[in-house]
Amino acid sequence: MIQILDIIGVFVFAISGVLAAINKKLDLFGVFIIAFVTALGGGTLRDVLIGRMPVGWMENLNYVYIIILGCIVAIVFRNYLNKLRVSLFLFDTIGLGVYTLIGIEKGLEYGLHPTVCITLGTITASFGGLIRDILCNEIPLLLRKGTIYATICIIGGILFFVLRFLGLEDSVNELITSLFIIIFRLMAVHFSWSLPVITIKS
Repeated sequence: MIQILDIIGVFVFAISGVLAAINKKLDLFGVFIIAFVTALGGGTLRDVLIGRMPVGWMENLNYVYIIILGCIVAIVFRNYLNKLRVSLFLFDTIGLGVYTLIGIEKGLEYGLHPTVCITLGTITASFGGLIRDILCNEIPLLLRKGTIYATICIIGGILFFVLRFLGLEDSVNELITSLFIIIFRLMAVHFSWSLPVITIKS
């Protein structure tokens, strides 16, 4: 299950990167770079933090091939995807749900504490999008007022370990947690849920 989620995550995050780059009218090289950092930026940072060298995509070039495929699909169908105003959001949301689990599982593979695993899941899911937004000169979704982004990854991670403690099979747990994060994100945007903003009275 985790291998399938990994492939899906790379593919959908690559597409979200392409759509963001096209919206900023970047050239073909720029489109690929944004797709690459969106799909692999979070995972690369995660691997560096846990001391995995070389990082995943350097050992397995299939990641790069999946990104290229995602670029081709997004470019070929760009006019259709551009008509769907929520395309970028949907692909980003799917990637969020999938990559959180990828990061958590990688932490478990290294025998790390659940808190660290959840942190790695959050980094894996959100930092590629953060780099994408910065390169595209946008306020990152991770930091944007009125949005819940990384918080959903954390809540999803907690759910994963609760279900794991209750003895749920890992493959089922991964599917449930990914769907929970995706649905939670969709509902948060639909109902305008957000964290409170701290202000100082003048």
